[in-house]
Amino acid sequence: MRKIRTACTRDCPDACGLIVTVEDGRVTKLQGDPDHPVTQGFLCHRTSRFLDRQYSKNRLTQPLWRKNRSDDFAEVSWSDALDIMAEQMSRFRDESGGASILQYRCGGSMGVMKHVGDHFFERFGPVTTKSGDVCAGAGEAAQMLDFGHFDSNDFFDIQNSKTIFLWGKNVFASSVHLIPELKRARQRGVKIVLVDPVHNKTASLADVFVQPRPGGDAALVMGMVKWLHENDKLDSAAGDYCDHIDDFYGTALSKTIEQWALLAGVSPKELIELAASYSNGPSALLIGWGIQRRTYGAAAVRILDGLAAVSGNIGIAGGGATFYFTRRGAFDFSFADPDSAPRRFPEPILGDEILKASDPPIRMVVVWGANPVAMLPDSTTVAEAMRTRELTVVIDPFMTDTAMCANLVLPTTTMLEETDLVGAYGHHYLSEVRPVVASSNGVLSDFQIFRELSKRVGLGSEFDVDEEVWMQRLLARVYDAGIERSEFNKGFVKNPFVESVLFADRKFNTPSGKMNLINEFPSAMFSLPEANRLHITAVSTSAAQASQWASEDQMGPAQLVVHPNAAEGHGDGDVVELRSEHGKMEVELKLDANQRADIALLDKGGWYHRGRCANDLITAELTDDGECAVYYDTTAEIFAASDRVLDRVGPSPEESATPSS
Repeated sequence: MRKIRTACTRDCPDACGLIVTVEDGRVTKLQGDPDHPVTQGFLCHRTSRFLDRQYSKNRLTQPLWRKNRSDDFAEVSWSDALDIMAEQMSRFRDESGGASILQYRCGGSMGVMKHVGDHFFERFGPVTTKSGDVCAGAGEAAQMLDFGHFDSNDFFDIQNSKTIFLWGKNVFASSVHLIPELKRARQRGVKIVLVDPVHNKTASLADVFVQPRPGGDAALVMGMVKWLHENDKLDSAAGDYCDHIDDFYGTALSKTIEQWALLAGVSPKELIELAASYSNGPSALLIGWGIQRRTYGAAAVRILDGLAAVSGNIGIAGGGATFYFTRRGAFDFSFADPDSAPRRFPEPILGDEILKASDPPIRMVVVWGANPVAMLPDSTTVAEAMRTRELTVVIDPFMTDTAMCANLVLPTTTMLEETDLVGAYGHHYLSEVRPVVASSNGVLSDFQIFRELSKRVGLGSEFDVDEEVWMQRLLARVYDAGIERSEFNKGFVKNPFVESVLFADRKFNTPSGKMNLINEFPSAMFSLPEANRLHITAVSTSAAQASQWASEDQMGPAQLVVHPNAAEGHGDGDVVELRSEHGKMEVELKLDANQRADIALLDKGGWYHRGRCANDLITAELTDDGECAVYYDTTAEIFAASDRVLDRVGPSPEESATPSS
């Protein structure tokens, strides 16, 4: 029996340190690293169950190929599969240019070695890639405009706070390692405030819980600023380090507390309670990712940044406007040239961009570290785009919705079988990822796939090298900062380029050197929505990571959680149809009086071919900045159920995982 230190690379802010027990070449136990200052010896429910995924009977072990989409998949050798991919890549590039090939990668792994694969496509083509970020693009763009940089105070800095605001942040689903810190803070008298349209388990940690209407956050914040201004609770020196302060205050003062509360969907009393709580600083503002997945998502985050700034909570211990930690900032990507791409398609509208592309059209798509059919808006269009290319290649350990649309599927390794490095977007620690077991059936890692391809397309001199060569390149800045590779043996290293308190000198990387307060406000942000419509809200769950569900969890209709008043004439457990202007899906009702009556709550990442994909109802459009996806502004209504719509793109994963050879 051996115990090996490694780290989790799943799309989660915590990037946990892992202690892995291996017996006879098989992982028998996963534990959180007790020495990791954030992991603190425990794992989330999803990763605790990762061995079910690691040793799933549905995991792919051989490359699969079909020349025509109407054919069944057949197993082929690795040599033949890589020959097919390399030959077709070269043909499309030579005939139509690198822009005729699209490579699409998302957050299937947070490992920074994945950037070597991106660089392979830069050197081969360069090829078409995506722009924007469906997960955090609007928030990142907002904080770049406001501060000229996006990062956060130290993870443990909330222990210096008197009040902690969790704004749209369900820590039980998305940041479980904040829970002990929040409990510790609360024990010493810190007030915890939750602001979220959705009632979730985090409410159990909160002293105050307020549920604004979907999209009502901006009005709620401006009402708070008005109260703080009228009660002399703002920083009198804010004008010294903030631009556009008169415009910002002018908008806040343009309406009464009652008017702002009405627009926010809360009572005036609730608004005042929030403002009074925030005035008891230092106040930490922890911003969730849902708020910026709306049409005016960047503006909403900018207004929250403005609240933190004018109240004096930027640049102090216990304060801050925490949206994201710069997870890649310590690593050296100087080898890459991301600006070389001949064109970029905004990620949230990827399906339509592929279909309408011309001069040249997209002839080939390579998808890896992603499942866009399930995870991007307008799933049907994304699936059509994937199915109608001359060649679609998907690299994945499982037969996903996207893989079902492909000609060629290449199985790949899991995080327990790879060499990598990982930074976190929920704290400032870096970790090395080590292969704790050999890959199953000789399956290749992403790095090995691109290394083998490089020899076939004339790039072997750069890419036909050991992984350690790229690890050394990626760590060059860390080494220059005086950290040796051996220090990673303890399981974590603190990013040497970060400060415990961000902007402590109140100097910002903006043109003026001041915080750039938002001074133009879209009028639609402060208008009431159409009545009697449900806002589709598919949120993260502790049960599964994105679309990485177990097959048995994707059987039958998806569960729709609504307030009883939103489903008049229907009872708990009834099967109904949820219809948006974009699509429809069959769902099983669960009535919850704790929810708002204008919310239609679903799990994130449902499978498209099983008719459980909420994203098939969502209109593909872009946020006001950052090219984030507008996941939460689509509205829907409940109707009596009609015929079910399933099996849209082919056989189930179980059937496809054991194809005829």
